[in-house]
Amino acid sequence: MLDQTDHAILALLRQNSRLLWKDIGEQVHLSGQAVGNRIRRLEEQGVIIGYTTIVDEAKLTPSLTAMVTMFMKTTDHSRFARFVASRSEVIEAHRISGDGCYTLKINVADHTALNRFLDDLLPFGNYRVNLSIGQLK
Repeated sequence: MLDQTDHAILALLRQNSRLLWKDIGEQVHLSGQAVGNRIRRLEEQGVIIGYTTIVDEAKLTPSLTAMVTMFMKTTDHSRFARFVASRSEVIEAHRISGDGCYTLKINVADHTALNRFLDDLLPFGNYRVNLSIGQLK
């Protein structure tokens, strides 16, 4: 069971996972060691499953971000799941309710790479593509 302090620690880590335990402790009124113990417990319980770095891909290389909604042709989705896991272009993949079966967030170098990726999707079903024209958050 998580208490208010655990939730406060998680909120701070979501904002900046590189915060020092001491700095978190100052904000939640605990010692750095107590914060470290709580974070380790949250990791052991599977509440915290990892840490990540968010990179602005556009600053590294010219890129194109697209949201692809998949409409599957088959009920056997395991092959599609393996395909998604194997493709570096796929940044996020979500099984969804409503319109479509899956939403993929992909990042490719250009329109040619996008077309190649979309061609590779065709054996699994039809798709709808929305291009990102700017990220708000």
